[in-house]
Amino acid sequence: MSSTDTAPALPADVRVGVIGVGQMGADHVERIARRIKGARVAVVTDYFRDKAQQIADSVPGCRVAETPEELIAADDVDAVLIASPGAFHKDQAIACIEAGKPVLCEKPLAMNPEDAYAVVEAEKASGGQYVSLGFMRRFDREYAELKDAIDSGELGEISILNCKHRNATTLPGFVDSMMVYDSAVHEIDAIHYFLDEPIREVQAILPVPGPRAAEGQHDPMLLLFRTASGRIVTDELYVNTDSGYEVRTEVLGSQGIATIGAEVHRVTTQKPGGQWGGSIPADFRPRFIDAYDAEVQAWVAAVADGTNIAARSARAWDGYLAAATCEAAEKALTAGTFVPVTVRPRP
Repeated sequence: MSSTDTAPALPADVRVGVIGVGQMGADHVERIARRIKGARVAVVTDYFRDKAQQIADSVPGCRVAETPEELIAADDVDAVLIASPGAFHKDQAIACIEAGKPVLCEKPLAMNPEDAYAVVEAEKASGGQYVSLGFMRRFDREYAELKDAIDSGELGEISILNCKHRNATTLPGFVDSMMVYDSAVHEIDAIHYFLDEPIREVQAILPVPGPRAAEGQHDPMLLLFRTASGRIVTDELYVNTDSGYEVRTEVLGSQGIATIGAEVHRVTTQKPGGQWGGSIPADFRPRFIDAYDAEVQAWVAAVADGTNIAARSARAWDGYLAAATCEAAEKALTAGTFVPVTVRPRP
């Protein structure tokens, strides 16, 4: 190399600002600081200033912004991760769009379809692509393999999806509508992800509540979805199993049946017989930690190369479809029949 030659400059780390450092936000800060390549947490903010300072002190070079607006506008923030309560997501996501900064927003995009659609319109008006939505299952290895199998035609024509979503327990006040907006919303996005078509109607079937259901809570619950092409999806929700966290999906196709989520962690062979089994995680974090890591890593890579949104990521429009479907599912809880999903034209 001659004296006039210079080595190519290494790309600088993406400087991420994190809004909200409660359970999910703190997890994301730790993830970016410890496991994600090409990024660092530069700024954090939270309604609880002491909590924000505690988190910032755990990350070298990180500082605290007094408000989300200050964080979004900061010169030392290249991209924003929103992990604040859902009621604030719409305004914070739009502020990121207006600032021209890529944003990874935890679900929900907004608390109702109207507000979610406002985010879609704001992004369209900006002329750019900025919003990724945190439906992390899209980055789970099994979900990705099943998606590829469906898209390649390996399973033939798909007629039915059977989904299961089970939690060990819920916090006080976890009413039926929260089973829709906090639990079923993930299966709703998975339907759009796997089948790439909208849901047209949804029905709720409410059996006799289980012994651990709170007063007035219908647990377990079954939701039936019908898509635009006539496919049927079942979603069994059981959020007080007293056992652990399980998520499964079964796809019935004309050329094969595929199931994901039935992971077996340990196989033991010994006299007088054998064991085939494993463990069930207590909550969603151990089950999907690899998916969260993959999601954030893919987002950082997309921000670094200027595309802003990873190929498998949910987008603002997916957040709107989820909000519209959840609204219909909530109405179905008391309707006793199929309720249509109202979707506005895509801008």
